[in-house]
Amino acid sequence: MSANGPAAHAPQPDPASGQPPLKRAIGPRLLVIFVVGDILGTGIYATTGEVAGKIGGALWLPFLIGFVVALLTAASYAELVGKYPRAAGAALYTQRAFRTPFLTFVVAFMVMCSGLSSASAAALAFGGDYMAELTHGAAPGTLVAVLFVVALAALSLRGVSESVKANVVLTAVEVSGLLIIIGIGVWAVLSGDGEPSRLAVVDTGGTGYALLSGVLGATALGFFAFVGFEDCVNMAEETVEPQRTFPRGIFIGVAVTGTIYLLVALVSSLLVPTGKLSASSGPLLEVVKAAGVGFPHELFAVIALFAVSNSALINIMMASRLCYGMANERILPRGMARVLPRRRTPVVGIVFVTLLAVGLVATGEIAGLGDTTSFLLLCVFAVVNIAVLVLRRDRVAHEHYRAPTALPVLGAISALALASPLSQRPADVYIRAGVLVLIGIGLWGLNKAVLRWRGED
Repeated sequence: MSANGPAAHAPQPDPASGQPPLKRAIGPRLLVIFVVGDILGTGIYATTGEVAGKIGGALWLPFLIGFVVALLTAASYAELVGKYPRAAGAALYTQRAFRTPFLTFVVAFMVMCSGLSSASAAALAFGGDYMAELTHGAAPGTLVAVLFVVALAALSLRGVSESVKANVVLTAVEVSGLLIIIGIGVWAVLSGDGEPSRLAVVDTGGTGYALLSGVLGATALGFFAFVGFEDCVNMAEETVEPQRTFPRGIFIGVAVTGTIYLLVALVSSLLVPTGKLSASSGPLLEVVKAAGVGFPHELFAVIALFAVSNSALINIMMASRLCYGMANERILPRGMARVLPRRRTPVVGIVFVTLLAVGLVATGEIAGLGDTTSFLLLCVFAVVNIAVLVLRRDRVAHEHYRAPTALPVLGAISALALASPLSQRPADVYIRAGVLVLIGIGLWGLNKAVLRWRGED
């Protein structure tokens, strides 16, 4: 075969693993779509009402603050993924910065648990008012949510092959529901409907400290709608020129979703009284009903169910693969890396995360699980923002985006503030997050003991 034949252009194996590198198929546009698709979903469809209950008519304010916090942390991710374009995310950055395997494990397990609490919130949203619109309230929400999680586990066990092009279609459906809400808002404004004065009402139950902590609490919960953009760093090895592509892709993706969220929040508060919005597990359906534009309520419910289903499936898959990866690296018990022979899916990892998700569904509610997701990821974001500053001493040969120093500093401060007790987060959120992390630490300790007993540590 000549030197100019196909073998000359074949991907060369990675020197460390001996495996061929992943195909770089994601360009700038597809990356933006991937980021937008990863962020959109359960948060805005399910927790808008809960946020309204914490802040009052100024529903747009927590989403605006959350947007700014997301952009600050996105700047840190943009620098780190350009500097270390590998598919490992927060765990990689933590290990490089602090060289402490236990801290790296805790960060990785927190990311995994955030996916589970997010999927569980999506499951409860699936079994809530959106489903009730189709079944006329006949199905018990918690039972539907548990069955939904089991169905996702079965689908994940069978094997789900999702390409980025399929993600384009999924994102289009999710976006369509939010554009419908925005379109309804434009129609309402032109028709003179709605209550504009409600948009300026900040009702957190007090002034001074109570006002500040109330806004922080609403923002902490609203931040749930922005989680997901951090997952895109796992596509670094499949992105064309990641050093150049990622900064623009992350910033544009977060900006697009932030703009959509602000408009949806404005429309929701404009058309629906705060009390009615906060009482619904399907708040955007209330917006459609209040507008009186004749859009089929059942069709919007189906769009919303699709959006939360997609979010839940992605998170179940992410969590099970993280579990599988940590077991393969001998961080968790090796048995958790067992693969279903015919389907080649991580069967033990899927069963493990499904059991945890069922436990979360059975003991939590949408707002609490959404807040748990936010809390876990805000802790991770604080570490990532600090890591980017620590890693400034680590020079690399290639050029990459460098965030202004003020951005990761502000990112760390804002993440810590939103994760702190200042946000008046309910105690059950800290308890739930603590139990999840303790389960991980228990497995980590068990694995260390077994490895030491076998003389493999």
